[in-house]
Amino acid sequence: MKKLLVLMLSVMMAVVFMTGCGGSQTEESGGGDADKEAAQACADAIDAIYVGEWTEDTEQQCLDAKAKWDALTDEQKEMVEGEEADPGYFGDDTGDASKDDPLNGDKIGDKEILVVSFGTSFNDKRVACIGSIEKAVQEANPDWAVRRAFTSQIIMNHIFARDGEKIDNIKQALARAEENKVKELVVVPTHLMKGKEYDEVVEAINEYKGKFDSLKFAEPLLGEVGKDASVINEDKERCAKAVTKAAVKDAKYDDLDAAEKDGTAFVFMGHGTSHEANITYDQMQKQMDELGYKNVFIGTVEGEPEDTACDKVIEKVKKAGYKKVILRPLMVVAGDHAHNDMADADDPESWVSQFTAAKAFDSVDCQITGLGEIKAIQEMYVDHAKDAINK
Repeated sequence: MKKLLVLMLSVMMAVVFMTGCGGSQTEESGGGDADKEAAQACADAIDAIYVGEWTEDTEQQCLDAKAKWDALTDEQKEMVEGEEADPGYFGDDTGDASKDDPLNGDKIGDKEILVVSFGTSFNDKRVACIGSIEKAVQEANPDWAVRRAFTSQIIMNHIFARDGEKIDNIKQALARAEENKVKELVVVPTHLMKGKEYDEVVEAINEYKGKFDSLKFAEPLLGEVGKDASVINEDKERCAKAVTKAAVKDAKYDDLDAAEKDGTAFVFMGHGTSHEANITYDQMQKQMDELGYKNVFIGTVEGEPEDTACDKVIEKVKKAGYKKVILRPLMVVAGDHAHNDMADADDPESWVSQFTAAKAFDSVDCQITGLGEIKAIQEMYVDHAKDAINK
């Protein structure tokens, strides 16, 4: 009987212990809610700086977002999810930001070349693409001070929040030039064409007319748009030759003919635009055709113009009979679009996934290299700056 009582007591204690554990599990569940709340607070802070305008509160909001991220555990960081926020906002490794020069120094003399770019939060590519263009322009114009401005406030906020690097937007760069008593200002846009972004730059710059003794504007990379697909120019020819030569070299072919004989097609993926400048992409295809580049195709992420959409380009490459495909961005910077829209094999909507899913090609490879990394393209910007200076 005594043994039975001892056994019953042991069972009761075990039940109490398990119930206590259950109580602890409930508390841990409450901790899970706290984790979600902390992650959500960080996500909300990121969404708050994912905006297109800089305000007097933006700098502090960026600092707050980073502080909230740094306070999270590794498990909490994986839970960050918002309208625009995700763990990669602060967590992705895009290179060392300290290697980049934001070119926002003062006391620069009275002659300035302001290089205006859309921008990228990919640190390594910012240095390799935009930084390389800026350096080339500076080396070609030692008597001028080269400075930087970006047009995407979303990107500038991202860089500042994550890396602490401040890059001027257009208004800040122009105000800085005025404060520095710049007399001659030349604006060099790195934009591909005279599209929406370019128009916004021109509008912002025009507000500062009269602030400088001289204010001049250089052409974008591909020059004048033209009225239809047949209109090509020297800029488009130079760009077509430069990007194709670089792609062929990176693919380790002796020349484009050797690639063509090997059944390889090169697909250059641009951004695309609803702006009337979208005809530029058809013009670039026309330029490739005029140069005899049979195995070169132009496409766009946005599918504008319509015939440059991914599915349309796939059909063109299939019809031409090529069995190997090399994808490469037709963009100044190989940033987010190149890495995600073009080369992300885990995304079924990416170009590499769509070409692979077509089951019409033996291989589909990617070259993640921006136009700004090509020396011949850098020289085009140098020439455009020189033309503007000599106007």
